[in-house]
Amino acid sequence: MSRPTTSDAPKAKLDTRGLFCPEPVFRTKSQVDKVNNGDVVEIWADDPGAEEDISRWAKRTGNPLLSIRKEGKDLIFLIKKKAN
Repeated sequence: MSRPTTSDAPKAKLDTRGLFCPEPVFRTKSQVDKVNNGDVVEIWADDPGAEEDISRWAKRTGNPLLSIRKEGKDLIFLIKKKAN
């Protein structure tokens, strides 16, 4: 995982709480596709499988996963859209 910096402030936020596999991954892909290369997307999820699913998706697609943070039952991901 890369370390977030001040330039890694999220340009978009996505709330997938209440959704279960595979919906958080599908919506993450859709949101990342909408932002510019190098932009960061913040994703909130509460699906227990989201940590593994979104992490695996980011690695497979080459979009750097900057961080995963837990707040209670919520997971907060920061993903940077890869530069082409």
